[in-house]
Amino acid sequence: MRQVFEAFRLAYDQGRSQREIARALGLSQSTVNDYLRRFRGTGLPWPTPPEVDEAAVEARLFATDVPAARGRAAPEWATIHGELKHKGVTLELLWIEYKQ
Repeated sequence: MRQVFEAFRLAYDQGRSQREIARALGLSQSTVNDYLRRFRGTGLPWPTPPEVDEAAVEARLFATDVPAARGRAAPEWATIHGELKHKGVTLELLWIEYKQ
């Protein structure tokens, strides 16, 4: 968590580029980009207000997104495996049936 706040400090206080931050902290540029994107998404100002502690910022940054339930149930893989053993049955045919 310390690296996350160090990335914010380097970006917002010192105006460093994501490449420079990544090099300084030993992170990939995509990780630095992800941290900064998540922080912008929280709507918090930098520096964070004193009443907002690191745990609260971390909870906002890394809140787990619950995936939306899909309308279709997952296929039964054992059944599909058994069906593929029949002559003339292809994965494409099973896919077409599944989509309907």
